[in-house]
Amino acid sequence: MARIVKEVLIPHDAPELRADLLVQRETKLSRSVIRGMFDHNCVEVDGDICDDIGFKIAGGSKVVLRYDPKTRYKEKPKTYKSRIFDTIYEDEHLIVVNKAAGYLTVPTNARESNTLVDAVRSYVNHGRPRGRPVAIVHRLDRDTSGLLVFGKNALVGEKIIIQFADRKPERVYVAIVSGRLQKKSGTMRSFLATDKDLNQYSVKNSEDGKLAITHFTTISEFKDATMVRVTLETGRRNQIRVHFAELGHPILGDQRYETDAARHRYWPHKRLALHAEVLGFTHPVTGETLRFHVPAPDEFARFASSSGQKL
Repeated sequence: MARIVKEVLIPHDAPELRADLLVQRETKLSRSVIRGMFDHNCVEVDGDICDDIGFKIAGGSKVVLRYDPKTRYKEKPKTYKSRIFDTIYEDEHLIVVNKAAGYLTVPTNARESNTLVDAVRSYVNHGRPRGRPVAIVHRLDRDTSGLLVFGKNALVGEKIIIQFADRKPERVYVAIVSGRLQKKSGTMRSFLATDKDLNQYSVKNSEDGKLAITHFTTISEFKDATMVRVTLETGRRNQIRVHFAELGHPILGDQRYETDAARHRYWPHKRLALHAEVLGFTHPVTGETLRFHVPAPDEFARFASSSGQKL
């Protein structure tokens, strides 16, 4: 079939409409093909090429579509760069990112602006300040790096939250803790409560706290530290940090729990020696099993090298 050139004149009194929705209305093509059309210069608004699927087309505009309906236009890889996160996976429903250490996932009561959720929201909305929100599913501490998923709408976010509540997602961390563990592997189980300073601590009675279950296995042993792989069965705030601190082996760099024991000459960094390296869950829309892996940052390998042990 020959290439189609279609002109669409938007009435002056028409409300604003997203560019991708207009193209879908006029072409009846799939969402994935439509996203590719924007990357292949198939859409023109008022004489200018439009490469932003979320661009708001105002009344009185002239839209020109140039495309072959038999061509499977493919979306080009994203090149967005941020100090706060790297994009690991993205589709029209959700986004998975690798968070850098040193940034809050969400603002506190102090209303910080330079947070992960702000950066992800800006990226999803192409930098427009009044774009759609993203749905927060789970969090990482400020000084922890690693994998997080956000929903691109509230319904998708809620469906993933339900998976987390049912303990279905796979969440694996790598950590370096102080000292040598007596057991190569094990499980820590307690009920976590919160004090007036928002510190978490274990209590005996279930009525006084929330169940927290942490599994661990040793990766490498050093003279005075241990690298472990940690699997979460539950996801309470500070759970990994509290459990290892109460075991007498706090995570290196921890400024909240057992801070003196958490210091180490080969870990001069302000961040925690904690990284969320694996995240797996079921796609809430397609039903596909998704699993992502991001290796620990260079600080972990440098620690192992300085301590005389290779990863």
